Parts: sequence; structure tokens; C-alpha cells
Amino acid sequence: MQSHAKAVIVGGGMMGVGLAYHLAEEGWSDVVLIEKGELTSGSTWHAAGQCPSFIGNYNMAKIHHYSNTLYPRLEEITGQPAGWHGCGGIRLATTQEEVDWFNYVAGFAPNVGFHMEVIGPDRIKELNPWLQTDGVLAGAWTTMDGHVDPSSACNAMAVGARQKGATIIRRNRVTDINRLPSGEWEVVTEQGNITCEHVVNAGGCYAREVGLWVGLDTPITNMEHHYLVTEALDAFKDWDGELPVMRDPATAGYYRQEQKAGLVGIYEHYGAQEAWEARGGFPEWDSENELFEGDIDRIAPWLEQAFERMPIFADAGIKRVINGAIPHTPDGNPLAGPAPGLRNFWQCCGASIGIAQGGGVGKYLAQWMVYGDSEINMACCDPRRFGGFADQNYTRAKSFEDYHEMFVTPLPGRESAAGREVLTTPLHEPLKAKGAAYTQVFGWERPMYFAPEGFVEDLQFRRNNTFDIVAEECRAVRERVGICDLSSFAKFDVTGPDAGALLDRLTANRLPKNKGGICLTHVLSENGRIIGEWTITRLADDRFYVLTGAGAELQALDCLSEAGDGVTVTNVTYDYGMLVVAGPKARDVLQPLTDADLSTPSFRWLSGQEITIAGVPLRALRVNYVGELGWELHAPMAELAKLYDAIWAEGTAHGIADFGVHAVNSLRMEKAYHGMNAELTNEITLIEANSARFYAPDKGDFRGRAGTENVRQQGIATKLVYGEVAATDCDIHGGEAVMQGDKVVGVCTSGGYGHATGKSLGFAYVDPEVSDGLEVVILGERRALKLLGSPVWDPSNARQKA
Repeated sequence: MQSHAKAVIVGGGMMGVGLAYHLAEEGWSDVVLIEKGELTSGSTWHAAGQCPSFIGNYNMAKIHHYSNTLYPRLEEITGQPAGWHGCGGIRLATTQEEVDWFNYVAGFAPNVGFHMEVIGPDRIKELNPWLQTDGVLAGAWTTMDGHVDPSSACNAMAVGARQKGATIIRRNRVTDINRLPSGEWEVVTEQGNITCEHVVNAGGCYAREVGLWVGLDTPITNMEHHYLVTEALDAFKDWDGELPVMRDPATAGYYRQEQKAGLVGIYEHYGAQEAWEARGGFPEWDSENELFEGDIDRIAPWLEQAFERMPIFADAGIKRVINGAIPHTPDGNPLAGPAPGLRNFWQCCGASIGIAQGGGVGKYLAQWMVYGDSEINMACCDPRRFGGFADQNYTRAKSFEDYHEMFVTPLPGRESAAGREVLTTPLHEPLKAKGAAYTQVFGWERPMYFAPEGFVEDLQFRRNNTFDIVAEECRAVRERVGICDLSSFAKFDVTGPDAGALLDRLTANRLPKNKGGICLTHVLSENGRIIGEWTITRLADDRFYVLTGAGAELQALDCLSEAGDGVTVTNVTYDYGMLVVAGPKARDVLQPLTDADLSTPSFRWLSGQEITIAGVPLRALRVNYVGELGWELHAPMAELAKLYDAIWAEGTAHGIADFGVHAVNSLRMEKAYHGMNAELTNEITLIEANSARFYAPDKGDFRGRAGTENVRQQGIATKLVYGEVAATDCDIHGGEAVMQGDKVVGVCTSGGYGHATGKSLGFAYVDPEVSDGLEVVILGERRALKLLGSPVWDPSNARQKA
């Protein structure tokens, strides 16, 4: 066995082999994949092989679509049959909310590249004459997907990887992974050690154990999943067609034709079982091709419903029951990207739909590894979206919930019940008592809105019964003063004689020169793509306060890890809470509580000071995301409730009101503020994002400068626009297609209703040459999009400077 390689992949299932194939395709031929048994012998071989195009996440849909275009070509590319069945799929809707979801997904399908139609019961019956359509309102018919034989497809990619120069070693268990003083990795195997620049955890059900070798607690729970195959059906024996794969939320599962038999898979809504739980919680390393005894009683309630939908399956005997392990992450998306805090250690695991995702994850992760960027936004797969809060208790609770709710429609505003209140502030219970409805980001609880006692949100894709509640919160901020707990922001102290040089090298904008200065700046990849947005306050010549979004905490730490001996980076995220106090009366509320002069001459916009308010020493930053006079007050977490109470008491005379993140989104849309992982992603540069004002090419060298310059010189392929939508009962969610006549010319990134201006607003990336005649497809209807050259609220920033 060779002793050195560019990259070593640990694990030979669909995910690992898919990555090996695509790394070799991108030119990394010096790749070694090591599998302890035979290829596919973990979860891959026993999977049902479903490959749906339909998925609610725009970027995950791109991953699925690529797989669905690769698998039909594998035999032609490699000479190895892949077992592709391009029969298409139909997902059933039995509620209007599900129909709206279908129309939402159909709206972004043209940008992804797959064909989808929302069809009625009569058309469904034409495509599947044996289906009972009672109660069915519509179907999401996707014509470019189907199912594949998992072992054949995986082995076909393995053949292709070898043809392109990769090495695949079977029957060789990896027993440890070590970091060498050189920064390389040593992969210890039963057949010898191999040193490499990059190592990838593609361990499937063993991924957590592989991660523990390097100190990672990979957030994965292995779940048992059943599907069964019937005896051959008389109805299929003389039929030359093939049924679409049917997906039915009402029966919590999928069913399809399997040659001349039927296949039914169930995701039970309750009572799921963790794989190996009764056997000590983890398989032995020599476990291979393992299945568990089927538990028909456990899945019986949903199996009976599936048989009611497809009575011909009920009339056939059961030929075999497959009950095998599949990994689940807390949010159901795979882990594909860099492991936090470990240079060149990559995760490629945690895929509960691994057959559908293996090809696409392999392609886009390979791009990330080889070029530093993927062509799609990988935030939904980035392993760093989970932090220390995602311990095994949290992961298990969320993974069980993800399994139980596999077929539940992800309506906007729907909040997970499991794994809650893992990160809270001292204001959590007091604000809950005031009616706060909470959402979770990176483990943190944040108020969405404040509702009266007994209020229940009517979840749907259209404007719902929170509309007037959020409107009142927005009016309070625009007309009086509002207060919001946004303590979830990631916060870092960067200090030392070389602190300024480090931050200058990492970011694209000029750092503030004077004490108290604030700048908004971006972290770029070497190619100039946007990978982070930071607010930096200079507290002294050698002290900086760095802020970024909650979900970017680990990404920021990875960037800041480049600090040398002259820099100290301290993560103070959990030491400081943060209150936003904003609105035309903000100064009137705060000034009586402090000896500091809050007037503009003494405390200008985009500046920060260390002051005391209501007896609480804090960092006051005159900046906010809602576009009003106001401050972010970064106070010791233990003092946050004291600070809030004092501000509320003083603000009562000025009509102070609580507001949540739904109002923040409405207010930021009116100010045309960009959102990270919406308008700002690893797919585009500052030039394309209409953010060149945050780019300072003359300040000296910094990461991403050359890549940004290259885009500026060669021209852009897309541009960010901001506009008003002619919408009446629904708004842009993100992902919707932008049309000019019959041509798709762009994609929406985010949107919302501006309650202070009475306008439905949105951002989109469009072809650079288009400017008028644009429409957005929202829930199946085309709505005019009028481009705007400036924010609809206070374009001169007069209110913030007041």
C-alpha cells in the first residue's frame, strides 16, 4: 500500500465513493479510498435507492438534480451498469398548504434544472391507475428522477474513480487518524500507515466513531428504517410500463414498483428505533451487510394506510422485509464540508437520503476541496452549522424528530419541538411570559414575534395571522422605540500588537482607523467568493470587537485561527448578551440611564464606546440592522435582565415595544440590507452582490483580492437587484424563478413585506443585461417585479444619523 496521498477517504459507501469519483474527475488522481469491508457494505447496499428531485431546500435540490443526471449516464461513462430507473415521481398533497408548497418548489425547479408539474387527481390516476385518490388534492410530478440500484451505481462510480486514477482499497480497516507536526494527517490502517494532506470522514454509520479519533463529536444518530417488497403482482406481469415512485405524507412513506412486485417504505411518525440501541448502541467494527429483524407491528399503522392507497399491494404476500441502519443528522441534511477547527479534515457523512445525494455531494464537496469554493451555496451542508450545543442528547432528540417528520411539510414558521432551550439568555423566560414565540438558530433561542396569550400561528406559505402582530412591532420601531434580544450573535475579542494586521489580511474593507470606529466587512475565499460578513469595532489600537451571525461562529473561528503569536482571539459569544434598542425615541430612552453623552456630536453613527447604562458596564455600538436611530448594547450576559428591565421602565413613557426577528426581516428589507447565506454566499463575489463599496483594493493585499479583481476585470455573470413585487397575499421566500417573458433570467434570494411602506419587497440575482419586464413566480402565479434603485425606507440614512 502506498505511504503518501493527496487525500484519503475513510469509507466506501455511496458518499465516499461519490467523492472519490469527483475528486479524480477534478484532477486529484492521487486519492486513496479505504473501506474496511466491501464497497457498499454499510448502509448503501440495503437502501431502497430512491432519487427524488422534489425537496424543499433550493440548494439540496441542486445536489439531488445532479445525482439524477449523473446516474443515467454512469454506464456510458464507465462501462458499468448502474441500475437506473427513470420512472419519475409523484408526491401527494391532501391539504391546501401542501399544494402551496408544491407550487413553491415548482417555482424554483426551472433554476435547478428539473421538470416538475403540479397535477390533479385525474392525471395522477393516468400515471398510476391503481392508486386510490380519495382526499388527494394534487400531485407534485417530477419527470427526471426515479430510483437506482444502490450497489450498482456505487460500484459504477468506483470503476470511474479508478479509471481516472484514484486508488480504492477494500478489506482494510482504518484504526486511527493522527495530526502530524507538519500539518499533514496520518491515517493508520491494518495494512500500514498513509500520510496525506487531506482526510475525509465518509464513515457512514461509523462516522461518529471516526470523528472521535480527532476529537470531533459528529452529530449523527443511526436509525432503523423499514421497507418491504411484495410477491409478484398479477397486475404488473403483463404491463410494460413502470409506476412513478409515489410519496405520501398521509402514509408517512413511499411506494413504487420493484420489477413485477411492489415496494413500500415507512417512516413511522412515532416509536422509531435507534439502530443497535438494544445491542450496546454501536455496531462492532466487523459488522458488514447487517440487517435487523423486521418489526411489522411497529410500522403497521402506516403500512395499512399505504395499502389503502395501493390496494393491489395489500392483496400480495410480503416476500421480504428490509430493516437496516441509516444515519440522520439533527436537521436531516448531510455533513459535507470542513470539520470545525481542523485544517483539511473534511466530513462527508450523515446523509439519510444518501443514494440521492451521493453523486451531488461528491461533486460539490470535491469542488470545495480542490478549488476552495463550490459552485452552489453549501451552507445547508456545512458541518460547522452545528456547534458544541449539538451534543449526543440534542442530536438524538433532533434526529428522532427528523426521522418521525420525514414527510411533514416544512411550512414557514414551523418550529421543531425537540432539542429546545439548549442555549438561552436570562431574558428567555421573562420574554416568553410576555408572549415571545421562539425560533432556534445555532442552538440559540431568539424571539420571532410577541403574541397574545392563547395565540396559535396558522402556518402556511401565504401571509398568516402573524401579519398584524409583526406589523405592529415594525410600527413601534419606525414610530417610537423597540427592544429586541439578539444575544445569539457570535462575538470575538481580537487583541494584540498584530491584531489589526490579521483582520486587515482576512477582510476586504478598510479597518476603522480611530478608536471607536466601526466597519462592515466581508471575509472572502481566495477566489473572491463571500464566506462571511463581520462587523468590526476598534476599541483601541490593539483591541478589536468582531461580530458575525450566530450560525457563522465556527466558520469565523476557523478564519481567526490564522492568528500568530502577536494576536489573541477570545470567543466571548457566551459572555456577552446583546439588546437592540432602535427607533426615533431610542436616545430619549437611553440618555437618562447613562452619564455618557449620546448626542450625535459625541456618539456618531457607526461608532462604538465602552460606557455604563443603568449601572451595567457594556459596549454600545451605534449600528443596527433595522435602519433607525439606535444602539446595539453588548452587556455581560449575567447583567442582561437588569439592563432590559431598566430600559423597559424608562421606555414605557415613550411607547417602547418588544420586537422579534420577523420584524427585523421586514425592517431590513425596507432598508435593502443584504443577508448572509441569502444575498451573500460562497457562490458570488462582492462585485456581483452589488457590494463593491465594501471592497478596498487599494488597502494592500488581503485574501480574495486577486479573485475579486479578476471578476471586476472580466465582467459578472449575474447581478443582485432589489425590487417591489406586485403581491397581495404572499411574498418571496427565496428560490423563486425570475422570468422575462418565457425565459428564466434569475432567482430570488429573500423577501418580505415592508409594513412601514406597505410594499412586498425582494432580492434576486438576474442576468446582468436585464432591467425591466420582470416577473417572479410565487406559489404558481407570476407577479410583476419592479426594480428599485435605492431602499424604500430612508435611502439617505438620515434617521440612523439623527
